[in-house]
Amino acid sequence: MTPIPMDQGLLLAAALFFVGLAGVLARRNVIFILLSIEIMVNAAGLAFVVAGSRWQQPDGQLMFIFILTMAAVEVSLGLALVLRLYHNFRSLDVDRVSNLKG
Repeated sequence: MTPIPMDQGLLLAAALFFVGLAGVLARRNVIFILLSIEIMVNAAGLAFVVAGSRWQQPDGQLMFIFILTMAAVEVSLGLALVLRLYHNFRSLDVDRVSNLKG
């Protein structure tokens, strides 16, 4: 098994993380924000796998399994919140919902 080059793997993880961050900062739709957060979480998982591969330890893969489990929980809770938000406000626009506090 050949290890993944650490510099290339971490550059890919950083690029994915910043794509997700740009999506969080640029979008106003709650679903797109949750998808961007998911990209950021997967980028962190990729960094763990690359680091584990570099030192040939299974710890990175174990952390990635934990991250995938937490991402599944995040998606289920996020979807429940999105459904409740749409049911209450008939919109998924973050700006419109934040103006309707009360």
